[in-house]
Amino acid sequence: MNLMMLLEMAASGFGERAAVTNGAQTLTYSELFRAAGAAISRAAMLDVSSLALPIGLFGSAWAGVPFAPLNYRLTRSELEALVARITPCYLIAASDRVEELTGLPETTVVPRERFLERTRNPADADSGWPMDPDEIAVLLFTSGTTGAPKAAVLRHKHLVSYILGSVEFGSAPEAAAGLVSVPPYHIAGIAAIASSVYAGRRIVQLPNFSAEAWLELARAERVTHAFVVPTMLARIVEAIGDARSADLPQLQALSYGGGKMPQPVIERAMQLFPGVAFSNAYGLTETSSTLAILGPDDHRTAAASDDPKIRRRLTSVGRALPSVEVQIRDESGNRLGPDERGEIYVRGEQVSGEYLGRGASLDADGWFPTRDAGSMDAEGYLFIEGRADDVIVRGGENMSPGEIEDVLLEHEAVADSAVVGIPDEQWGEAVAAVVVTRPGCSVTEPELQAWVQARLRSSRTPQRIEFRDALPYNETGKLLRRLVRAELLGETP
Repeated sequence: MNLMMLLEMAASGFGERAAVTNGAQTLTYSELFRAAGAAISRAAMLDVSSLALPIGLFGSAWAGVPFAPLNYRLTRSELEALVARITPCYLIAASDRVEELTGLPETTVVPRERFLERTRNPADADSGWPMDPDEIAVLLFTSGTTGAPKAAVLRHKHLVSYILGSVEFGSAPEAAAGLVSVPPYHIAGIAAIASSVYAGRRIVQLPNFSAEAWLELARAERVTHAFVVPTMLARIVEAIGDARSADLPQLQALSYGGGKMPQPVIERAMQLFPGVAFSNAYGLTETSSTLAILGPDDHRTAAASDDPKIRRRLTSVGRALPSVEVQIRDESGNRLGPDERGEIYVRGEQVSGEYLGRGASLDADGWFPTRDAGSMDAEGYLFIEGRADDVIVRGGENMSPGEIEDVLLEHEAVADSAVVGIPDEQWGEAVAAVVVTRPGCSVTEPELQAWVQARLRSSRTPQRIEFRDALPYNETGKLLRRLVRAELLGETP
């Protein structure tokens, strides 16, 4: 099992079909296969999405070395620390970063254009690729929100297992085109390449996201499939404005994931994209992408229901894939029942749970603690309520920020919300909220406090509510609660 196996099957089955498009440049599957044959050493990439991304990914698999896409938004000192952990390193970089990075120990820095030129006329590869499923395929550095980034280890067996269990080979018609706008260092970007190749779907790359650019490219390239994070979809919906539809008749499927989706956003999106099959995918870097999915039928059923319990499923991430097991556990590791909140544990062939230099975080039975807090209803629908570390402890009572945020978002004037714990002399922690109001709407702190108190216990009512124009998210759509908390406390994050 090796990622190259997926590309070899695609090149053999539909070699002259377009595989990836970036602006005016396109590679067929046969061309991508030949380009991957340009042997490289331990490879890393510091760049936005380009043709170098799939070539680097599969070329590394052919050479039997890990591929490590790095966050191009990091500073030189941050990058130097990461590169030092994966040397010797062949670093493919945007041309404007080459001079800055030249001189890093045991690192060969190559501009993207030179790398692409080298792979356009590769020497004939006279050797196969390694087939050991336990070899490392990809190293993805976590965001490092609570310390130095960790390098998540994804072996070939994990990624291939995910693809074989979720994608049908050659299932995409020749006209199918998938728009990828997440950055290369996001697990969704890696998964999108592997799944599109196996399905035979053309990959359309958007190197730098904006809602306007996304809509323009989707129309120009007649995109049929796309993946976005919730903040991207919110901006797309906002950019469309009061129009009756998004005017994307070719779009068939829109998947989203990577963060919490506000119910008003997905409801409006379903109005703007009539006939589009929506899917919410939940996964982690350490699990080779998707673990659970809320599929198109689930979306339609929930949106059409008058039952609050059924309609609430629009805010869930659906049910686990057939190859994945999910449990909710308390702090002592005991399994919890339906609708009880705890930490999410997962198990399956695609789950790595391993970090470079630290070993695996799986327990003796192969379960991985995600550090995500959540609950699961009696029908198996999974609800994510933020990170387990975000739990607010007020007077010994554990509170989920997500539960309070959901109630705030039900108010017609609230567009977005973030709830955090702040120090309190009497209770240990107090509940605080930051709210973004909808354009043209207004609401006061007492009104929102009364709104929450009428729907939850008084202890969950925010003691303090402040209003902002926007909340801080990272580029992959995750709410940066530490920044919210630091601003409320007047601290430097």
